[in-house]
Order: sequence, then structure tokens, then C-alpha cells
Amino acid sequence: MRTDEFDFALPEHLIAQHPPERRGASRLLHVRDGALEDRLFADLPSLVREHDLLVFNDTRVLKARLFGQKESGGQVEVLIERLLGEHEVLAQVRASKSPRPQSRLLLSGELHVTVLGREGEFYRLRFDSAEDVAALLERYGRLPLPPYITHAADGEDEERYQTVYARQPGAVAAPTAGLHFDDAMLAALRAKGAQLAYVTLHVGAGTFQPVRAEHVREHLMHSERYTIPQATVDAIREAKARGGRVIAVGTTSLRALESAAANGELLAGENETRIFITPGYRFRVVDVLLTNFHLPRSTLLMLVCAFGGMGEMLAAYRHAVEKKYRFFSYGDAMLIERLDRSGAQ
Repeated sequence: MRTDEFDFALPEHLIAQHPPERRGASRLLHVRDGALEDRLFADLPSLVREHDLLVFNDTRVLKARLFGQKESGGQVEVLIERLLGEHEVLAQVRASKSPRPQSRLLLSGELHVTVLGREGEFYRLRFDSAEDVAALLERYGRLPLPPYITHAADGEDEERYQTVYARQPGAVAAPTAGLHFDDAMLAALRAKGAQLAYVTLHVGAGTFQPVRAEHVREHLMHSERYTIPQATVDAIREAKARGGRVIAVGTTSLRALESAAANGELLAGENETRIFITPGYRFRVVDVLLTNFHLPRSTLLMLVCAFGGMGEMLAAYRHAVEKKYRFFSYGDAMLIERLDRSGAQ
């Protein structure tokens, strides 16, 4: 497949720059067997069945962006990609000249950091403080909004670019399908008879990278860390046994589940994934996907095309543009029932 097969025209004014006035005040495009129905996110409980299981990604977004100076006095911007322990991280470092190994940075006027070396496109950095780096980021860092959001992160973003159930710090981007949920919606889903379960996948900055290769197979996926609790594996087995469906809330939840079932059986544990889901992939766990609208030529658009059918999804995106749905992280949502070419749901 060629990458340009996953392109589409998106008017800039449809890229949501701010969240809706309240969580859940979004539109929802329901896609089933190629049929499109314009709904509201508030309608979600009516589309969920008793015994269904919704799986959420409980990662928490770090305040991962820091600014400062090199020893030479040159300006530097650091975007943390991954925590490697209490004092070390992998990070993108932007500066007029690349920092040398064993050089020092001063970030936010307070944090002394040693550049340990380079690992591919990232730098390994050590925070020379007795305090845990996660706590330092919470105090000194800034929220790393996606590149298509044009304003600097403010108080509204610090609240709304985080899910209400975020627990495990480690992401540099939010699992955005989860941003629609508030506590009332979670309670309404439980009242419907649905169950809730959690995985953790720490979203990396690579999630925003377009596929630049001419052919899809030439693209190299970024690596992300995920954890599947045994309780979630058990909940999935129980839901399937009762005839319920597994609903992944977001592509990150889906990627974690499908990665953990890569050998045919869903297994609990912690691992790295570079899973690249494109049309032709056989899904093993997830039956329904709740997701936002994704960037043109992106790996996530390819994933939803694999899930809901390539022609069907591209038609759904054209419909969304025509109907002026809001796109990307702060935008509207889609509920996609997995397309089964055999005709069975």
C-alpha cells in the first residue's frame, strides 16, 4: 500500500484548538457495517450493551516540556519521551548545536542535568537531584500539547488534556478518546451493565509523526511501553464468555491489547510494542473501537482503516469533514464496530 492512499483534505478550521465547554459535550459518529449515524457522545450508553467491557488507558501525561540553557549559554528545549527510573530519562533535545556527552544543562533555572549520551533520535539525560524526576517535572515542567494546537498550554489544558481516570505517570501525549469521559458517564455505563477495565500504555511523541515513507511497509514504528494487568485479562475472558464485546477506548488501549495477544493468547504483563496495524491485520481481542479523528497519512488512520474497512473509514472521514466534525485531540469521537467481511458481527 502507498502512504498517499491514506491522505484526505482537512480544512484547518476543523482542527479543534480547545476542548468543548465540558467533558462529553462532543459529537459521536457511529460506524457500523459502513453505515454512518450522527450522534452525540452523551448517547454512548445507548450504544453499549449489557456485559460489554470497556478498556481504558490509565496513563497520565507528564509535564514533559522544559526550557533552559547549555553550559555555553545557548538556549535549549527538552521534551521528555520516557522515564527510565527515578533520575534518568530519554528526551528530545532541541538546540542550535547538539549537546555533547557529559555536558550539562540548566533547565527552568533550577534543574541541573547531565547529558549521558545519544540513543537514536533521543538523548539519555540524568537529573542531578535527589528528588524523583517525575516530581520535578510536575513542579517545573510544562504540559506538551500536540504540535497542531497553536496556543501554549494553560490552566484549562492542564485539567482537560488529562483523563479523569489517569493514574500512571509516563505519557507525553494524552490517550485522547478518554478525554470525553467524566465520572457521570462512567457511572452511566456501569448502570447499563457494562464493566470497566484498564491497561497502561505510555504514549510517546512519535504518535504525532506522519508516515513519510512512500510505501506503508517502509515505515518504522516508535516503541512504547505497556502493561496489561491480570485483572483486565480475566475481565476480557469473562466478558467474552457472557457474550459481551470488548470496547477499546482509544487506539492506545487497542494497541496494548493486540500487542499482548500477538502470539494468539492474551497475556498479562509488561512489555514494549512497535505494533503497526494496517489493513489486512487480523484482530484478536477488540470488537469495538472508540476513537477521535486522526491525522492524514498517520499510523492511527491506517489502524482505523484496518479495523473498520479502508473504503468505509475514508468515506466516514469525508462525511466528518462535510458535517464539520471537530478533529484531533480536542475533537469529536467515532464509535466503530469492527468490520467482519464474512458478514458476522
